[in-house]
Amino acid sequence: MPERDLDHELPAIAQGDAEAFARWMAGAERELRLSLRRFAAMADPEAILQETLLRVWQVAPRFRPDGRPNGLLRLGVTIARHLAVSEARRSRPELADGEALERLLSAPTGGEASAPDPLLRRVIALCREKLPGKPAQALAARLESAGAERDETLAERLGMRLNTFLQNFTRARKLLADCLRRQGVAVEEL
Repeated sequence: MPERDLDHELPAIAQGDAEAFARWMAGAERELRLSLRRFAAMADPEAILQETLLRVWQVAPRFRPDGRPNGLLRLGVTIARHLAVSEARRSRPELADGEALERLLSAPTGGEASAPDPLLRRVIALCREKLPGKPAQALAARLESAGAERDETLAERLGMRLNTFLQNFTRARKLLADCLRRQGVAVEEL
């Protein structure tokens, strides 16, 4: 959670002050993005983030703080999680079973300890090395940001237009998946 309580913007947001909401978003965006990291392979975090922000804006006038810091942000994280779960269930029918989804969400993420497969890591590294320059840069930028930065920001950092960045990322995913298949790795299309 942010160091300072973003709820200080709530009275102005409740009155429809778009600038107050923009200040709130600037402080809340990173936390909201991080809350969606586990869903990146199952849903579109950017679309979910946009829908979450819209819903927070709509519900803010009726929101009543519980006395703890960042109540509106905590509500936003809850909204984002519910939207992500719904999207994951729509896009991956096998996750309609609540237990399957919970197992997937409770599985370790990249930042947590897990038993790595050294052979798979080598194959992935080999395939990443074969990627052409721009697609490799787009993929690396996305992976390094781990969902914490907008694609617009990543594209700008790489000196690309957003559309070019997205095309390079899509190309990198396809080339990487093709290479992994050639190496005998079963790749599930997401």
